[in-house]
Amino acid sequence: LVDSKHHGLTFCTGSLGTLPDNDLPNMIRRFKDRIHFVHVRNVKITDFQSFYEVAHTDDTHINVREVMQALVDIGYTGPLRPDHGRMIWGETGRTGYGLYDRALAAMYLYGLWQGIQGR
Repeated sequence: LVDSKHHGLTFCTGSLGTLPDNDLPNMIRRFKDRIHFVHVRNVKITDFQSFYEVAHTDDTHINVREVMQALVDIGYTGPLRPDHGRMIWGETGRTGYGLYDRALAAMYLYGLWQGIQGR
């Protein structure tokens, strides 16, 4: 409603991806000038309005590589973070904030970004 560069959005692929009809790469391209922060999550839809977070590499309707491609295409340079993180490899801690899984996800996203850019 207000045409200002300071009005933007957090583009969360998990939240927006819970509606299978949302075309996330096209949404990124459409809102490119309004995206101030990107939260890349992958979710598995189990039923209507029911989902859970899964690894970034899991095969779901969210294509994380296409999401990253769209971000590269629009020249996104803002902050980007991976999913909250699952508890893996016997890790214990605050549910939803597994360190090992977040580290793996960060490197996976970085690898996608580098590969898409041809580095």
